Amino acid sequence: MKNATLRQLRVFSAVARHLSFARAAEELGLTAPAVSMQIKELEAEVGLPVFDRSSRKVSLTMVGEYVLAYTQRVLAAMRDAEDMVARFRGLKTGVLDVAMVSTAKYFLPRLMARFRDEHPGVEIRLQVANNRDEIVGLMREGMVELAIMGRPPKNWPSRAEPFAMHPHVLVTSIEHPFARAEKVPARALQNEGFIVREPGSGTRAALDEYMEAFQMRPQVVMQMSSNEAIKQAVMAGMGVALLSLHTVGLELDHNLIASPETEGLPVMRRWHVVNNLAKTLSPAAEAFRYFVLESGEAFLAQHFAQGQGTQEPWTLR
Repeated sequence: MKNATLRQLRVFSAVARHLSFARAAEELGLTAPAVSMQIKELEAEVGLPVFDRSSRKVSLTMVGEYVLAYTQRVLAAMRDAEDMVARFRGLKTGVLDVAMVSTAKYFLPRLMARFRDEHPGVEIRLQVANNRDEIVGLMREGMVELAIMGRPPKNWPSRAEPFAMHPHVLVTSIEHPFARAEKVPARALQNEGFIVREPGSGTRAALDEYMEAFQMRPQVVMQMSSNEAIKQAVMAGMGVALLSLHTVGLELDHNLIASPETEGLPVMRRWHVVNNLAKTLSPAAEAFRYFVLESGEAFLAQHFAQGQGTQEPWTLR
């Protein structure tokens, strides 16, 4: 395999991840024939098939499984090399354009402030989007290079790298009976009025996922497009909500809102740093991407403990 190219390995990795030539082509911004050609060239170099195409579904052969393991090591090493080159450039100036979903505003500005301390010459321009569709639009138009979001975009050629866990928890007013319960059973939520985010938001998707897991439907009493408005309504006793733990840290610290332990919760998502695969990141964006991947998890663990007063954080590992 000494003549295999990085392009062939990247294409092979994408097909192996999706087990679909068409979906790999979409991710990489290539045509399906171009993907097939790269795989054929790689198989010619290997001397054996790496995919089994005998049925309707694409699957890895045994040889393909071994090749994939080594391919992942090679691509990981190349990413590390790229990151180190970016750091050795000695970034002093530049412009960093970043977008974030609204839920990230509770931690990202403080994380960016730490980055700015290390790179005081970098100008930071931060845009807030309501959902991932808005973020994809900004990235397509070249308005931003990086995005911080929970659910990565689908059917769009992007690199989405998880950097921290993102727990979603039940929140109630401090006077609510649940706030004094040792543990709230999931079925007890059937009779509660929920204050929810709009469809399409990551917060709403987390609630829907939880309810479906217990074969329930939430009784929606109010829909709002703002986490802040939902928190105020919950604190006023207008209903309960499922919110990101990272949006209620201040209220929990000051006993303004309750987050009772609940069966099946938290719903665990991940925070991702996302960029457009079709464009090369600027030195400032590459440096910030590396900074988030290196420091984001520890930062969130420091500021948001695992709830109920414990100090053991949720981590990706």
